[in-house]
Amino acid sequence: MSALTLDRLIELLADYVRETGTALDLLLIGRLALYAYGATEACTEDVDAELVGHVEQLSDFLKRRNIPANLSENISGWSVVAMPPGYRERAQVFREQGGLRIRLLAPVDFVIAKLRRGTEDDLGDAEFVARRFAIPSGAVRAAAELALAASPKDTALFAFRKTVELFCRRLELS
Repeated sequence: MSALTLDRLIELLADYVRETGTALDLLLIGRLALYAYGATEACTEDVDAELVGHVEQLSDFLKRRNIPANLSENISGWSVVAMPPGYRERAQVFREQGGLRIRLLAPVDFVIAKLRRGTEDDLGDAEFVARRFAIPSGAVRAAAELALAASPKDTALFAFRKTVELFCRRLELS
């Protein structure tokens, strides 16, 4: 398995659109989105994205090219903690060309997506985006509260609250 750059993914997705004649609207999350936000390290090993329809078809296409993909019609369902309501509407177009549209989460929604998982790598990714876009800790807390209000009541919410609070303190201290 080789490293995947954002440029290579865009080439592959354009090939998919050409070969299948199917338009593709993809909400890119994960490490490749981080690079679209301006991170300098330019590759990963997989694709994490939300799209409507054609999930299996695109997944098979990428698999045939040895690209692992985590594709879904609902990234909010990837965790007990929901995404903040309206995240799809706030997403911004990153690239649009010939039947291919790639969108990115609004920066604060990306931060929440990363805090939902909460690994050290995720916290670093969230911090990069929060600093790059000057997202204040209050905006992170407010988005987290919206996510919590949309989530089923579960003990995982306690851990998410702690992660958010630790992350916000980290933002405030540096």
